Amino acid sequence: MLTDSQIISRLVVTAILSGFIGFERQVHKRTAGLRTHILVALGSCLIMLTSLYVFDIYKEITKLDPARIAAGVITGIGFLGAGTIIREREGVRGLTTAASL
Repeated sequence: MLTDSQIISRLVVTAILSGFIGFERQVHKRTAGLRTHILVALGSCLIMLTSLYVFDIYKEITKLDPARIAAGVITGIGFLGAGTIIREREGVRGLTTAASL
């Protein structure tokens, strides 16, 4: 089981690394800047930490598959990314935003 310091360090590293990406996008005045990237990354990290915690608690009681929660997170972020893609007459916008999320 993860200790409190490991959980906090993983959340801090997640916030810092996603903040770098978000800050770079915000400097170039792109959509999905600093706050968006930090929120999406922290939400994903929290869900995955919860998945590990639940797996550790119930692994001897019942069969669990922690990868199912990861698949749900990936699906949810895919929907967020798909919502940023806009098709216009001139072309398609938002592909890099979707990819960065």
